[in-house]
Amino acid sequence: MTHRCPLTPSLSPRKRTTSQSKTEPPLLRTNKRTIYTAGRPPWYNVTGTTFKEAFVIGLCGGSASGKTTVANKIIEALDVPWVVLLSMDSFYKVLSKEEQELAARNEYNFDHPDAFDFELLVTVLRKLKKGKSIKVPVYDFTSHSRRKEWKTVYGANVVIFEGILAFANKELLKLLDMKVFVDTDSDIRLVRRLKRDITDRGRDIVGVIKQYNKFVKPAFEQYIEPTVQVADIVVPRGGENFVALDLIVQHVHSQLEKVSLASAHQGQPLPETLSVMESTPQVRGMHTIIRNKETSRDEFIFYSKRLMRLLIEHALSFLPLKPVTVETPQGTVYEGKRLSGKRITGVSILRAGETMEQALMAVCKDIRLGKILIQTNHDTGEPELHYLRLPKDLSEDYVILMDSTVSTGAAALMAVRVLLDHDVQEDKIFLLSLLMAEMGVHSVAYAFPKVRIITTAVDKKVNDEFHIIPGIGNFGDRYFGTDAPSDWYESDEGMDY
Repeated sequence: MTHRCPLTPSLSPRKRTTSQSKTEPPLLRTNKRTIYTAGRPPWYNVTGTTFKEAFVIGLCGGSASGKTTVANKIIEALDVPWVVLLSMDSFYKVLSKEEQELAARNEYNFDHPDAFDFELLVTVLRKLKKGKSIKVPVYDFTSHSRRKEWKTVYGANVVIFEGILAFANKELLKLLDMKVFVDTDSDIRLVRRLKRDITDRGRDIVGVIKQYNKFVKPAFEQYIEPTVQVADIVVPRGGENFVALDLIVQHVHSQLEKVSLASAHQGQPLPETLSVMESTPQVRGMHTIIRNKETSRDEFIFYSKRLMRLLIEHALSFLPLKPVTVETPQGTVYEGKRLSGKRITGVSILRAGETMEQALMAVCKDIRLGKILIQTNHDTGEPELHYLRLPKDLSEDYVILMDSTVSTGAAALMAVRVLLDHDVQEDKIFLLSLLMAEMGVHSVAYAFPKVRIITTAVDKKVNDEFHIIPGIGNFGDRYFGTDAPSDWYESDEGMDY
């Protein structure tokens, strides 16, 4: 038998499938491993709380040593989702007019530590390590300047940080869980730099060689090469060294598996964070109407809106109130209550969650609204964020997150993750839905134990097509009078796969 190294140049693309069979817990399957996720992304540990820190790999090496190639091969071989690649090249300082002129003449030293904004870099990497979303500057190597548009990057469970001076700052070193030095022959690095700077960055050969001899080579010898002493692993020959890369990948996998495995919640009692409206004769009567497949669209909309209004009123009763005293028109004192907090913001998961906005606005005057659109990637089976519009400064707000139905909870999980990335406090998020399945309730409560889950009813089953049983059908289609493609996310249509 021949042994095939896991790392080869012809790696197949990562694929992911999920399973919700009765005998197995929900799974995240990749080419090489199976992770038990209980229906949630693997950046949460077995207690349902977030990792204390993301696993950060630092890649250091001379200019054109192959750091980015090594990083991409590690990402490909890791074969897990939610990996972020952060390049030190994005953090060059903004140059003054005089420095711009020097750079145009190839007389500015871009390889010196003073050329980098280490303060911003440490701040960004520290946030990423905590799983927060960050904004990364985009550097234009042709004009030697930052572009106006910054790129938003969301938290992940693995962060790969690469740069020529990745090990040159003490604060940066503290954030790195694994330090890899990419060691490539200087002649090879020079040839690569000539090709890159001339072809990709519009430089001339004389200027490139001048800059290399004056700045690049001395900086490597003075600042970069000595940092090999702090490296955990040295990778000769860069991206072609499959043995070294395989060792790196195996170590990262072992670290992830210590914290990513989880168990399912089949048969367990519903969580304490769930609140189901009392099934009064009135509520049950409205459910009878909207669940009936023969109900006309007009009646479906009318009674859905009634239920939404009751659900919103019920949810508001969980907001913290503080005692206040007011004077009545008769001149007497009334001991009352008022919201104890900054304000309330509503966020709908498009498109069916948008139907609940009118009820929220009818109850909460001058409320701010946001929208999130999540759809499936048909190649990977993963939820993807396609559209996001949130009000500014949400950190102190109570957020009412709305979707018409929740079955497995996949879209709700990503929506909550996005809110957390925008500094919303977990215990200030209220997930509201007209109908939920037990699977979705458990998944959300398991991943986010502080999120309050509020609904008018909970059904026990989800079928193979991720429809709630007995359920309500495709809420979005019934409400809007449309026929959705069968491969759309249920959350887009109010069925939150």
